[in-house]
Amino acid sequence: MAKVLYSVTASADGFISGPDGDMQWMRPYLGPNPEVDDLVPRIGSLLIGRRSHDGDDPHKGDPGEGQAFGGGWSGPVYVVTHRPPTDPEAGVTYVDDFATALAQAKEAAGDRYVNVIGASIARQCIEAGELDEVLVFYAPVLLGDGTRLFEHAGGRTVRLERTSVTETAQATSLWFKVL
Repeated sequence: MAKVLYSVTASADGFISGPDGDMQWMRPYLGPNPEVDDLVPRIGSLLIGRRSHDGDDPHKGDPGEGQAFGGGWSGPVYVVTHRPPTDPEAGVTYVDDFATALAQAKEAAGDRYVNVIGASIARQCIEAGELDEVLVFYAPVLLGDGTRLFEHAGGRTVRLERTSVTETAQATSLWFKVL
């Protein structure tokens, strides 16, 4: 049975994108990472928010631009959106209902991870009680503004249990189980 994982790179001050969805801040921190190399083959499908799907790719200009993990992963992609494109991208399923998209992504993932991309989709997974794990790659940079790793109006406590910590030259990763 698939597990739902929110994996994301964040600044030390907790932002996953800069102002206006800018993702170019990540470029210096995308070097080799054994934790990512180990994770990628364990991903069975992606569940992505439309803004993240259409966002500012940190691999802009590199081979693999516009592809998950810079082209290091391929498989079924489910984009949650109320605005499906008129010219859909090949290999991407656009779904206008979160619960339906999650169910399809879990079925497609089999016994591997559904990897969540996007703060809004991660928050919806939390609210639905469907998020199993969180993997955050903290980059040594402060952004000061942008999209937060997790934001819930009025606050919300989500208890996590740390299962591992890994350090590389580019980032420190913290892997958590959602309690």
